[in-house]
Amino acid sequence: MLQTVQVAVSGATFHFDKLYTYLVPPTLAHPVVPGGMVLVPFGRGNKPRMGVVLAVGQQEEAGRCKELFDAAPENARLTDELLGLVRFLKERTFCTWYEAVKAIIPYGAQYKPVETENGPRLQKQLVRHTEPEYSLVGTLPEKPKPTAKQQAAVAALQNGPLPQNALAQLGLSRAVLDNLCEKGVLEKRQVDKVLDLFSHIPQTSDPILLSEEQQQVYDGLCAQMEQGKPSAALLYGVTASGKTLVFLKLIQRTLERGKTALVLVPEISLTPQMIRRLKQTFGGRVAVQHSALNHTERLLQWQMIQAGGADIVVGTRSAVFAPLKNIGLIVLDEEQEHTYRSESAPRFDAREVAKRRAVDHGALVLFASATPSVESYQAALEGRYTLYKLTRRYAGQPLPAVEMVDMRAELAAGNSGSISAALAGRIRQTLARGEQAILLLNRRGYKTVGMCSGCGQVIKCSSCSVPMVYHKSENKLLCHYCGKAISPVPTVCPECGGKVRYTGFGTQRVEEELAELFPDARVLRMDQDSTSQKNAHENMLAAFARGEYDIMLGTQMVAKGLDFEKVTLVGVLGIDSLLFSQGFRAVENVFSLVTQVIGRSGRAGAAGRALIQTMDPENSTLNLAAAQNYEAFFDQEIMFRKICLYPPFCSVCIAAFSGADENRTMQAAARFARLLGTEASAHPGMPLRILGPAPMNIVMVKDRYRYKLTIKCRNDRAFRQVLGQVLAAYSDEGLPSKASVTLDFNSDGD
Repeated sequence: MLQTVQVAVSGATFHFDKLYTYLVPPTLAHPVVPGGMVLVPFGRGNKPRMGVVLAVGQQEEAGRCKELFDAAPENARLTDELLGLVRFLKERTFCTWYEAVKAIIPYGAQYKPVETENGPRLQKQLVRHTEPEYSLVGTLPEKPKPTAKQQAAVAALQNGPLPQNALAQLGLSRAVLDNLCEKGVLEKRQVDKVLDLFSHIPQTSDPILLSEEQQQVYDGLCAQMEQGKPSAALLYGVTASGKTLVFLKLIQRTLERGKTALVLVPEISLTPQMIRRLKQTFGGRVAVQHSALNHTERLLQWQMIQAGGADIVVGTRSAVFAPLKNIGLIVLDEEQEHTYRSESAPRFDAREVAKRRAVDHGALVLFASATPSVESYQAALEGRYTLYKLTRRYAGQPLPAVEMVDMRAELAAGNSGSISAALAGRIRQTLARGEQAILLLNRRGYKTVGMCSGCGQVIKCSSCSVPMVYHKSENKLLCHYCGKAISPVPTVCPECGGKVRYTGFGTQRVEEELAELFPDARVLRMDQDSTSQKNAHENMLAAFARGEYDIMLGTQMVAKGLDFEKVTLVGVLGIDSLLFSQGFRAVENVFSLVTQVIGRSGRAGAAGRALIQTMDPENSTLNLAAAQNYEAFFDQEIMFRKICLYPPFCSVCIAAFSGADENRTMQAAARFARLLGTEASAHPGMPLRILGPAPMNIVMVKDRYRYKLTIKCRNDRAFRQVLGQVLAAYSDEGLPSKASVTLDFNSDGD
């Protein structure tokens, strides 16, 4: 019998994407196993392509099967559980097999094809980083008399092996260690290098102290977790109620049970604070996974996790695929955040993947937030999640007092700036007391619109249908979608020759205004532009915590999860435009953002205060956020979702079409809608609502036109099956009007 493998091949389009059968030649240097990486010939030209083995089998004859070129070492394989996640992503997100594989394996752990004198072979993208490890295997001879360094080396290794890097920190050179190996006292072997990115954070012995309310929640969660069955819970607590303390205590219990924990946060800006808390509490066996790590750092952390060197992994969305074994607890902090959804293939939701991993490990998934997503809270009310509540702030701190500032009155009084008189006064008082303030403005740049005062022409990006934003610090107009820049900044209209005026305000403009109003204040601006350098988030947040700045001004990255003792004032600027964003979650997103940022104020000792600047001070969403009344907001929002048929009462799929020709893109969307209608007619028990084709909110990005279908259905499983069949039929047609299509479930779509 001939050994065969089923391989997911890289570069296969959706139309050609399937598992391909290859023969395993007996001459391969490494055995081929499920999850292993291989190099295969693909297509008529037998071009070398990367692949991953999904299954191993046998057949009697070679037939038309081709042979593998090469196979990677067995230690590079995906575990059976991670292979299951590949299948899960393929089924749930309509990606190709290899797109699912690449989401799980970090770049540095992947291989690439190279040509050698023996034909195509595999080569690591990055060399696997190793270092010498020394262990004690003998005793020091009495003669000649051992040196002090030799005695120190033996003493250091009495409790077990240590890597050369750790021994070097004790003043033991490689020459001393290798000499002891020659004498038979020590033994040396190569092991994966361990990179502790946060070794500077000391472990403290402070116990985790819970309030009576927190203890009750912890006891319930602990009992649920220790059942050893997959389950999900929602921890809803007002801002500063101490949700983090509860899941730190849960992690402690998880480790005591010999299991591991996975902690997800929605943004990179939140990882430094979370890592610090975990390292201080649990010591060195904490690993991190997020996109701000370079390829080498990420590989070393992944190797550490894979080798069992970490008990806790913390990171953003992609960390949900960390190769942890024996998981007992998965925490998703700020679970409502849209950043848990991937915007590129595979378009997965980390919350769904977390629940799938909980099934595989018999683990507890804990969703935590002061503003849970409407879908999660409804799931808790229906009993699909167990609901736990923290209704009081930790240590009895009161909720911040909130003022609504009517910006219409400010304009009438002649104040056209971004800072109202009321907010300026509160900032002045805060600074006088030696306290700190956080200001939220979810728009970066200096001024947001350039318009001709003569003809009204707006200066837009030539590749995208959006206005370009003026960035004063770089003296250029910048498109926030494709990155195209115009410099110098135009002052004359290209259409009529009139004068171009720039209006609106972003974080750069407010930073300048703060400098004018408070010349002695130290202002820290945090947005995508100011945090582009490596470790910028960590360094800036640490500096603010040390009191090196008085005011933190930033976009949504400053709104949630941060805890600063001296912050007693929060200001919310320019929030009105977000209320009218497209997407059925627009209002929910505003409520969450405002509630969360208000909650940064008054978390320790001094009472907090917040001001919301708005043109609509009677707006119900803003007033409910000001009152920190999530349950009243939920009652209002769930009624809207039910009437208009949005999640959680149905599944919504956005079929997005993109093409270089607008008419053909629109025709492609219409053709897909007809195919879907035909297929759906064969399933009378699965009624669909198809809206569109319609242009997306931003109809052109990077010179490609974008149209969409909005498709609603109550039967999620059957809905996905039908969409998969329609997508395959659409790909098979090869119509001249065909544009690329992506399917995105339960996102806002634009």
